[in-house]
Amino acid sequence: MAATSAFDLETALAERRRLHRYRTRLNTDAPAGRETVVDGRRYLNFCANDYLGLANHPDVVQALKQAADDIGVGSGASHLVCGHSRFHHALEEQLADATGRPRALLFSTGFMANLGVVGALLDKPDAVFEDKLNHASLIDAGLASGARFRRYLHNDADSLAAQLARADARRKLVITDGVFSMDGDAAPLAALCDVADAHDAWMMVDDAHGFGVLGEQGVGTPAAQQVAARIPVYMATLGKALGTFGAFVAGSEALIETLIQFARPYIYTTAMPPAVAAATLKSLAIMRTETWRREKLVALIAQFRRGAQAQGYTLMDSATPIQPLLIGDDAAALQLSGRLREQGVLVSAIRPPTVPDGTARLRVTLSAAHAPEDVDALLAALGEAPSSQD
Repeated sequence: MAATSAFDLETALAERRRLHRYRTRLNTDAPAGRETVVDGRRYLNFCANDYLGLANHPDVVQALKQAADDIGVGSGASHLVCGHSRFHHALEEQLADATGRPRALLFSTGFMANLGVVGALLDKPDAVFEDKLNHASLIDAGLASGARFRRYLHNDADSLAAQLARADARRKLVITDGVFSMDGDAAPLAALCDVADAHDAWMMVDDAHGFGVLGEQGVGTPAAQQVAARIPVYMATLGKALGTFGAFVAGSEALIETLIQFARPYIYTTAMPPAVAAATLKSLAIMRTETWRREKLVALIAQFRRGAQAQGYTLMDSATPIQPLLIGDDAAALQLSGRLREQGVLVSAIRPPTVPDGTARLRVTLSAAHAPEDVDALLAALGEAPSSQD
């Protein structure tokens, strides 16, 4: 049956192809790590978020296997029915301890965690204030909540203050990424907290790309900036630096009980497999004790930035494992990514609408699993595949 004009899907798809913004998936066939295999060819992998190199750590893998043998694969139900296992409960307790919060609550994904938190805390009489470069899940959560939705200029406390000064909402929630996923820079949390406090607003930080990487023991951006006690709502994911899957929210007893009672994505979703929670317990312990992983990352980041700058690439203001090379033109970013792939190096080209128009980039991500020789190989490939800036 022919589609009606209202459902003309092909036109929109064709337009995305014309703009060089069409997305495709890679079928990989290798454990997560410094290398991957695509269509039978092995590549150095610089586009994963496995920042600490834990996704294929033998102790983490063994913890998952052992728990699967002990308790099976599926959880069987939502947390509030009968799906909340001893592994889930132990992980929540350890996450609360790591972040210095009274309690933590597991979610199956970061997207669900953000939808759950914002939906549980805000309604039509309220207002939410978000950084313009916040992750899509935070934008969608704010819009879906029904609260008045405002966006302030990126990392600009003065812009936030102007927005808050005009607000007469019942509740005011300020939300920012801790580390921005496409730029790699960190939010100025102390300045944002000062503004929020002055206007009786709460702060929420999505630290998906900071947890595990920043702060003593890797416990995140607020800890690294010494403002953890000023952030009532802390959210982070488990599928990046911890190398597993899922997300959590940490905060007060009242916050977590509110989410249990009112966060619909938590209430109505099957709990993550308990074996994944068991694996995450192991990776969390490694994250907190093996400080050399973060020290190695710092060295690799400095090595890459020196080499890329020497070749004339435009870097962004990032001291984290996310190191974007700003290209600008969508087609040029795709072309550079393709040239690197020809040389056995995998780096994703990030284009609008994920990033603003005119800011297409290659998003290089570094891992403690990489060796300095791997970074040398990436820099050599970039030297052989000059960007449109040359």
